[in-house]
Amino acid sequence: MPKTFMPSCLNISELKKQQLEGLKWTVHHAYSGSEHYRGVMQKVGVKPEDIQSLDDIQKLPFTTVNDLKSGYPFPLLSARMSDVVRVHASSGTTGKRKILAYTQKDIDDWATFFARCYEMAGLSVMDRVQIAVGYGVWTAGVGFQLGCELFGAMAVPLGPGNIDLQCEFLIDLQPTVLCCTASMGLLMAEEIKRRGIRDKIALKKMIFGSERSSEAMRQHICDLIGLEELFDIVGMTELYGPGTGIDCPRHEGIHYWADYYILEVLDPDTLKPVAPGEIGEMVVTTLKKEAVPLIRYRTRDITRLIERPCSCGNIMPMHDRILGRSDDMIIFRAVNIYPGQIDSVLSTIDDIGPEYQIILGHGDDGRDYMTLRVESREGLERINHSEIERKVSTLIKKSLLVSCNVEAASYGSLPRSERKSKRVFDNRMS
Repeated sequence: MPKTFMPSCLNISELKKQQLEGLKWTVHHAYSGSEHYRGVMQKVGVKPEDIQSLDDIQKLPFTTVNDLKSGYPFPLLSARMSDVVRVHASSGTTGKRKILAYTQKDIDDWATFFARCYEMAGLSVMDRVQIAVGYGVWTAGVGFQLGCELFGAMAVPLGPGNIDLQCEFLIDLQPTVLCCTASMGLLMAEEIKRRGIRDKIALKKMIFGSERSSEAMRQHICDLIGLEELFDIVGMTELYGPGTGIDCPRHEGIHYWADYYILEVLDPDTLKPVAPGEIGEMVVTTLKKEAVPLIRYRTRDITRLIERPCSCGNIMPMHDRILGRSDDMIIFRAVNIYPGQIDSVLSTIDDIGPEYQIILGHGDDGRDYMTLRVESREGLERINHSEIERKVSTLIKKSLLVSCNVEAASYGSLPRSERKSKRVFDNRMS
């Protein structure tokens, strides 16, 4: 029987029992090992022995990004420094980066549930995985490679960029899986078509991480190079790194590894649980993390829990794709909009391409204005752009209840990226 990396628990009852044991351990470990955690728990009058049920998580204080930054360079460290074997840093661009420490057990756990991601995506040890995400102090490249090697597939660790080498290895090494951002996936798909090498490669699947991708972009990539499947993988540096969840071949939601962390979805203003199926902010609590455990960490990622079980039969619960971040929310004429909502609207329009830009500005009349730049679909260069503009404007108004100017251009006119594409430009402050 093939080796599996799936959890040992057989049902939800066993999973919740594991979660409670992990929650108790985490609170005790953090309280005894971290001066910060001990201080904030004492401030709200909570002791480790007060955690007797999963509902007791609501007694615990929240942890924020400021707690990580203020504790630089080793924030929230709850293990002995002698047990730290590695550090990783976030990809933030303002102020000091968030540096997270890892014990050997943390590294081993990360590899295990990342290997589970490859298993969930239907890979086998015969697959060859070209890894085109960032290496270095970031968690991306090393995380994808760590899980791949433990799973038993062949890792081809290229990193991002260098399109000539990417294409050369696709032909010469015949990788079957490409791991990259959605933007890099689009760039590679267009390049494969441009070079006429589709019939020379063996690529069957892509695994996207690090940024949201619209349905239109995903379908376009599949059509360009004949992919069988695309998968969304999630994760963040604070929570080990990438690999904390992935969608299965049924693509009904992101299975997240609830035996390694508890996920709450809360209203970002009230910090109370949202109604079932409603969107809110992801708040995570780790259950096994030694060096830097997280207790009710506010990720600022926006999603919703999917209440029903997946038809694949796996008991791991699901959340929806990430709509955006609470700090990326656009407030336009008193309406709250997440970029993912615009993604969803554009994905319903057949005549437009996968890339878009949102430009926000402040007019001389004192009002805010939004311009949405889109591309016509490949092969429709002669289409009436004014008709596309009318269609997009009408659907945005109907779906999001705001008016916007729409500028349509030819396919390929908007910039492509080897990492993440910048799609929101808010010029109102300037």
